[in-house]
This record gives sequence, C-alpha cells and structure tokens, in this order.
Amino acid sequence: MGVALYLDVHVPAAIAEQLRRRQVDVLTAIEDGWQQRSDEELLQHAFEMRRVLFTQDIRFRALAEVWQRDGRPFAGLLFGHQFRGTIGQ
Repeated sequence: MGVALYLDVHVPAAIAEQLRRRQVDVLTAIEDGWQQRSDEELLQHAFEMRRVLFTQDIRFRALAEVWQRDGRPFAGLLFGHQFRGTIGQ
C-alpha cells in the first residue's frame, strides 16, 4: 500500500493529475475546501487524515522542523522545489 498524500495549495493541479495517473492516493487542499487555512492548520489536518503533506512552499519545512523539535506529531512532509524538476520527473 502506498503513501496517501495531501497536496498544499501551492502544488499545481497538473502534479496531482500525474500522481493519480500513477495510482497515487492524492487529495488536494483545494478539493478538500482547505485553501484558506494556515500552514499549521494544514499540517495538523493532514496528520488527522493520516496523509503526508506535499508542498512547494519552503515555509512548511521550517514549520515541520519546529514541530519535530517540539515533539509535535505530524504524518510527514514532502518538499518539491519549484525549480528543480519537471512534472514528469
């Protein structure tokens, strides 16, 4: 069984489409109606849904580091740099 992903609002819809074509379980914050929430709320929401948060927003990396240091649980974080790859990669 694969990892379920929760895509932040900064991730283009084309990435969600390509992941789904590869049978990845993807839910976007926009589809979920969570596009107006704070980074903290999104990371917590992803944890509650047992989904790893995928983002292209570097601020989430700093937030995850703080949560780790504080012992606050979250399901995981995947960061994809916006300028270091194509959607196909």
